[in-house]
Amino acid sequence: MDENKIKNVLLDFKNKSNKELTEAMDFLNEDFEKTKEYIVKMTYHLDGVERAYNKLLEEYQKRNKK
Repeated sequence: MDENKIKNVLLDFKNKSNKELTEAMDFLNEDFEKTKEYIVKMTYHLDGVERAYNKLLEEYQKRNKK
């Protein structure tokens, strides 16, 4: 199911068949799970970038205290 069909179902869900509702719900659930997984991965990545930056910053600050 493509995004236009999903939008169509969302705009007129009261008049859609159970099959259309189920297909839209399956699509949205899959999209939700993929998005959630991506956000978790990006959170770990962001944490790693922050740790690396802080490590370099700490060394830089030590060198410039002299």
